[in-house]
Amino acid sequence: MEQVKGLLIDLDGTLYHGKNMIDGADALIRQLREQKIPYLFVTNNSSRTPEQVAEHLIGMGIPASPEDVCTSSLAAASYIAHESPGAKVAILGEEGLRQALIESGLTITDSEQPQYVVQGIDRSFCYASLANALRWIQGGAAFVLTNPDLLLPSDTGLTPGAGSLGAAIEAASGVKPVVIGKPSSILMKYATDRLGLSPSETAVVGDNMRTDIAAGVNAGCRTVLVLTGITTKDNMEAQMEAAGCRPSYICQDLYEAAKLLCNE
Repeated sequence: MEQVKGLLIDLDGTLYHGKNMIDGADALIRQLREQKIPYLFVTNNSSRTPEQVAEHLIGMGIPASPEDVCTSSLAAASYIAHESPGAKVAILGEEGLRQALIESGLTITDSEQPQYVVQGIDRSFCYASLANALRWIQGGAAFVLTNPDLLLPSDTGLTPGAGSLGAAIEAASGVKPVVIGKPSSILMKYATDRLGLSPSETAVVGDNMRTDIAAGVNAGCRTVLVLTGITTKDNMEAQMEAAGCRPSYICQDLYEAAKLLCNE
């Protein structure tokens, strides 16, 4: 880890489960701050703004500020703004995505033919949403998906994620989206650029082999798997086989991760 100068840290499953902090998460972030080790919280969640993510973390006792947060919405907005500054964009998503696109100087439309259809989690998605997306994409709009998560945990169990909605649009239109979030390297590239570091100088910390660790490997980062969420000691080998990669390091919990990441 001597070459690692910054960290990209996953949230749900790594630092917390829903509204409950995982043991050691607050201590880990405080140690990173004390040692002035640069990091970003990197999440596929496209619904929340950075301010809302930071508020959620602070409410559990984890130190955070909006500047620490890197979402798939921010990366999607940056990707489009770099390709087509000021482009007309149609949104199928929530407040975090809308704010990111507007702040990147993109023009939001639902009445004209857009250049891009950007879709994230959208809990108001309906048949009309699917029909509009199909019409726009058939009219020449590029299809951008914030993140491919098929399922999301909730207080009542698993619910459909952005990837499930994207699968419906892809099936109807016959067009595969540009995927921004993990396991795509696009989100990782956006995050390492924000840190001002190369991928080889950065480590990705996460609980999910098929998203967090795969994204880190795809981007050329070091990877630290923590067995605090999706990937466990019991399913680890199966998860690695499914992901088609292995992490650089494996930590049983966040206390073990702190020893590794904070050079103790």
